[in-house]
Amino acid sequence: MGDSQTEGVGDPTGPGGTERGWADRFAEEMAARQGSLLYANLAVRGRRIAEIEEEQLDITLAMEPDLVSLIAGLNDVIRPGCDVDAVLARMDSMQSRLAATGTTILTITYPDPAGMSPVGRLLSEATIRFNEGLREVAARHGALLLDIDEFETSVDERLWCDDRLHLNSEGHRRLARGMASLVDPEVSDSEWLEDLEPIDQRPLAHRLAGEARWAGAFLAPWIWRRLTGKSSGDGRVAKRPELSPVAEAA
Repeated sequence: MGDSQTEGVGDPTGPGGTERGWADRFAEEMAARQGSLLYANLAVRGRRIAEIEEEQLDITLAMEPDLVSLIAGLNDVIRPGCDVDAVLARMDSMQSRLAATGTTILTITYPDPAGMSPVGRLLSEATIRFNEGLREVAARHGALLLDIDEFETSVDERLWCDDRLHLNSEGHRRLARGMASLVDPEVSDSEWLEDLEPIDQRPLAHRLAGEARWAGAFLAPWIWRRLTGKSSGDGRVAKRPELSPVAEAA
């Protein structure tokens, strides 16, 4: 369940260059370990938490799953004036209904955007509050939480697409390993981010030029979509709406 990160945006390594993402990679790894797996992916890019609850939760419950990943809310938090408490209330409600069925819930916290961009500092306070709430909700319902915010390397530019919002293929690969560490004792709970070598700080002029390119290529179009009421997920549906066997990874 979720939005673009769980759909797999930023990881075009699926068949024919389709989006793969951490969830597909995680399912492939789990299927290889246990011999088989039925897997569905209801996530759609651009979805806000209310849409995820309304469009995905009942479908998920009807599948009677053993394991559910629920990553949602960032598309709300990055909008100006977001009511973080209201977003957390939605997350609490969804986890409550899932937990009542006995399913195992996987979820995450988010990296502090201040470490990724000067503009990200404007969202830092809301993200910190959101992460604190996510920890409380997960603890209340017994969800398994991958606390990404604890790792400084989670904001390393080598793990992110140029838009600084979506993980790239390497980021998705590492997140899949991180999620596996929640359910597989053979996977270290920190190995997925440990082996990134330090990189030299780029000259200030180079960084400023990069910020200007990012603002023109990604920030401005994002603002325009908000002003016009459009979403990157308009017209899209879940890529894997029903439970089906996981094919062996190529």
